[in-house]
Amino acid sequence: MPPTKKATLRDGFAGLVLAGGRSRRFGAEKAVALLGGMPLLACSLQALDSCCAEVAVSAAPGSGAAKLALADGRTVLPDDPSHAAGPLAGLAAGLTWAAAAGFDALITMTCDTPAVRAEHLARLVEALGEGTAAYPTSADRRHGLCAVWRVSNGPALRSRLAQGDHPAVGALLDEIGARAVDFSDEHAFANVNTLADLAAVAEALSARDRPESL
Repeated sequence: MPPTKKATLRDGFAGLVLAGGRSRRFGAEKAVALLGGMPLLACSLQALDSCCAEVAVSAAPGSGAAKLALADGRTVLPDDPSHAAGPLAGLAAGLTWAAAAGFDALITMTCDTPAVRAEHLARLVEALGEGTAAYPTSADRRHGLCAVWRVSNGPALRSRLAQGDHPAVGALLDEIGARAVDFSDEHAFANVNTLADLAAVAEALSARDRPESL
């Protein structure tokens, strides 16, 4: 009889990159912007792949993010057109997909947080425990779209969005009793909103990976 496969962290979790934003301040679609020769979308996919069995992308059909995702063999999830517009519409689509695939929880990231690493996501998963959701905080700021969510949050969220109600992400986290996880590294969850932000993140990542001077 073959040995029983040992369960791993990846087995219970699906991942979703939220890449459906309009990138107004950036001036172009952020998901396909390059950081160290790699699209920002790929940076987020790489982090999620480390701890998720499957990773999908929330993006508008025909967008650069959708094309990159499809070329990489990923599932692309458009927002439900009957839902109130906003990032939680992408989350709702992801929770529906993850539940249908048999997962218990969904880890989400935005496409513009390239400094997030596997160890950050693993801490969120550990903090989740038997809770409804867990999200990071740093320097008194909440980063609610980089979070882990039980798929059981899906039905109530879909119902609200279908009624035209798109709550603030922080308000939703409070309502469902999500657990906050404090991170000392405030730069880990930095958002790339402008070209200047992209340059700053590139420099920060370069410095972090640079060997210490002897």
